[in-house]
Amino acid sequence: MTFRWLTGLLAVTVAVASAAAQTTGGVPAGEANLGTVSIPRAVMADGKPLAAGSYQVRLTAQAAQPQVAGQTMERWVEFVRGGEVRGREVVSIVPNAEMKDLFSADESRLSAPRGARVEMLKGNDYLRVWIARGGVNYLIHLPPSAK
Repeated sequence: MTFRWLTGLLAVTVAVASAAAQTTGGVPAGEANLGTVSIPRAVMADGKPLAAGSYQVRLTAQAAQPQVAGQTMERWVEFVRGGEVRGREVVSIVPNAEMKDLFSADESRLSAPRGARVEMLKGNDYLRVWIARGGVNYLIHLPPSAK
């Protein structure tokens, strides 16, 4: 009986440790599909043109460099269409609890608990891709393409 109890305890410990290693504050530690977004106009992603269209957004494990202590977590995302990476950009990763520090009350309430919004920001300086998933917000800012 003691052997079964110890075996069960070991299995639970391994499962909990594995789950903790997979995420950091709700953010996947490795690659993850964040969803599909429709980019309404040509933009620049990592200094290269990204055509208008529908893209699968994939979070990579690669952290943006240099990292700044105490700042929002930043990693790279890839824009994938037809199984091919068409562009990549840095994403700011913000837990729901910290959203109030970035936006006005009117703006932060607009984020769905799970979903995506694509909108041109005031002044047409940036297209914001805002993906909310699992209590975490992923914010990508893409400048319009000159073309």
